[in-house]
Amino acid sequence: MFRQIRITQYGKKFRIYKFRTMIPDAEAAGSQVTAKNDMRVTGAGKFLRKYRFDEIPQLLNVIAGDMSFVGTRPEVVKYVGHYTDEMTATLLLPAGITSEASILYKDEEKLLSDAENTDAVYIEKILPQKMKYNLDAIEQFGFFSDIKTMLRTVAAVVKKNEN
Repeated sequence: MFRQIRITQYGKKFRIYKFRTMIPDAEAAGSQVTAKNDMRVTGAGKFLRKYRFDEIPQLLNVIAGDMSFVGTRPEVVKYVGHYTDEMTATLLLPAGITSEASILYKDEEKLLSDAENTDAVYIEKILPQKMKYNLDAIEQFGFFSDIKTMLRTVAAVVKKNEN
């Protein structure tokens, strides 16, 4: 089991749970984001990530009240430190297992595959783009919007794995 400190509603720190998909101490060996063909990902980890099975333990976070099913994906402290004032609005709601940004950036690791500095590309390019979708989602917040996002998430995972 992999545990990591993330940020949720109102800037509260919590420990997120995932199935371990990388070598032990992977964070010390590279970035906190993963690029395509990242050597730190194990063979079993590739399978778990492909089908998003590594996310299943986050149901414990939902039960504990640290996360919801739909909401902005919780970031590590390092990246939250780069939020603009506008981006901090995403911390008004609990972090979620899935979001519109998660669906649209499900292949984020491919965007980082050619980056010389994955952290810089993530902070300067990907994070601001994802946050635009997260901020839009706050405006659309509601039960039916969440149901739609959950269904789109299932479709995105199934579609990706048909290829």
